Amino acid sequence: MTERVDARGLSCPQPVLMAISKMRELDSGEIEVLVDNATSKENVTRAGQKSGWQLAEIKEEGEEYRLLFKRA
Repeated sequence: MTERVDARGLSCPQPVLMAISKMRELDSGEIEVLVDNATSKENVTRAGQKSGWQLAEIKEEGEEYRLLFKRA
């Protein structure tokens, strides 16, 4: 089951902190992170990869981004 972090409407560093918190909680699986600006997209992507999670997919939907991270 994919866990979701909805960080839309928040500015950095809040989206990064929320995503990292969920990644530490799960340790493996799939996490979908929703953000609504390019800066958050870049910062969450970088932080997730530094934490050992693979960025499997980025979907841009209007002004929002859906980031899918996976780790076995």
